[in-house]
Order: sequence, then C-alpha cells, then structure tokens
Amino acid sequence: MIADPLFYAAAIPALLIFGISKAGFGSGLGIVAVPLIALTIPAAQAAAIMLPILCVMDLAALWAYRGQWSRENMKIMLPGGIAGIVLGALTFRYVSEAGLKLMLGAVAIGFVLQRWISASSQIERTTPSPGTGYFWSTVSGYTSTLAHAGGPPLSIYLLPQRMDKALLVGTTVVFFAIMNYLKLIPYTLLGLFDASNLATSAGLVPAGVLGIFCGVWLRKIVPEVLFYRLCYGFLFVTGAKLLYDGVIKLI
Repeated sequence: MIADPLFYAAAIPALLIFGISKAGFGSGLGIVAVPLIALTIPAAQAAAIMLPILCVMDLAALWAYRGQWSRENMKIMLPGGIAGIVLGALTFRYVSEAGLKLMLGAVAIGFVLQRWISASSQIERTTPSPGTGYFWSTVSGYTSTLAHAGGPPLSIYLLPQRMDKALLVGTTVVFFAIMNYLKLIPYTLLGLFDASNLATSAGLVPAGVLGIFCGVWLRKIVPEVLFYRLCYGFLFVTGAKLLYDGVIKLI
C-alpha cells in the first residue's frame, strides 16, 4: 500500500466527497476526487486506485436508487458512453500527466463556471435528444475513462431536462455504474492494477462507502445551497492548482 500520509490526507476527503456526490447530495462534484488525489501522486495512478473503489460504491448507490432511472435517456447515453470508453482506452497512454492535469483543471473550472452561469439565468427546459445526448455521453465516457471526470459533461445534457431529483440521480448512478464496470477491461489491459494500487484501493473502500451514507444523511439535514457553495469554491481552487501545475510541467 502507499505509505505517504499526504496521499491519505487528500484521498480520504476526496472519496468522501465522491460518495456524497454519488448519493445525490451535491451531484456532479465527484469530479474533485481525481484532481485532489493527483496533487499527491501521478494522475493515472490516482485513476487506477479510484476505479475498484467506485465499483463497490456503485453497488450501494444502485441499491439506494433502484428502479429510479430514465430508460429513454439511457438508450441514448449508453452507446455514446461506450464509444467514449473505447476512445479513452486508445488514447490513455498518449495523454501526458501535464496534459491530463490541464484537462482536469479546465473541466473543473469550466464545470463551476457553467453552474454559476446557469444558476443566474433562466434556461429553457429540454427533452431527451439523441444528437446532444450522444455527444455529451461520449465526452463523459472519455473523461470518465481518463480521470473518472464524466459527471460534468453528462450534467450539461441531463440538468436542462429538469427531471425529478431522484430520477436524475438514479439515471446518473445507473449510467456510471455500467461505465465503471466496463472500464475495468481497458484498465486491466493497460496494466494499471498492480499490487500496490489494488491494496491501496482495498484500504480506501470504507471511505467511499461511508461517503454514500453521508450523502444520504447530509441531504436530509444540511442546506444544499451551502454545501454547493463550499464545494464549488473548493473545486475551483483545485482546478486552478491543477492548471498551474500542468502549465509549469509544460514550460
């Protein structure tokens, strides 16, 4: 297992936030996990350690939202998501750590800005669209494969539909559960699951599962607006740090 205490100081909060997000409280903010962990270890290793944990977390989330998902959207999103995984697997080795940090930083900051803009403007409600859905689900599958950062692209497609919150979260949970289990194939073929990474993943599973239960509990007692503001600010700072690190590595 990784022994560096700084790694766990970043990984445990990141997994708690991811679990809380996956449970539907602060939906989409799980994007912070890999960027935060990537501040202490290489981004590709952070993604490899995260994936087995996400697969376990998916089981808890699927049980919590069983039967609550949009079949109409899933028919549109799954082909795109699978295409994104294939594209991500083919390019995984060619994306440098600097490039990956730049991409993650840009996605993180772009996600925050998109949420702030959408919160201050009236957006017309949309309906499921094959063209739009396929595009954003492909982007989601791609960024999910590289860094488990598929939430923001998918949110750009799903949020304007203004579905019931349980239906929205359930649809996202089912989509990413399928994506995560499919991603086990390319991650294995790429040799990312070495003994150290798997042992570290096993040790961190409780933090991720605890995050799921915390998300269900927090949704009942904490004003969601306050949670969003805190996490968006934290995500923005993390994204800025990743952009800075990526630029420095390229110079």
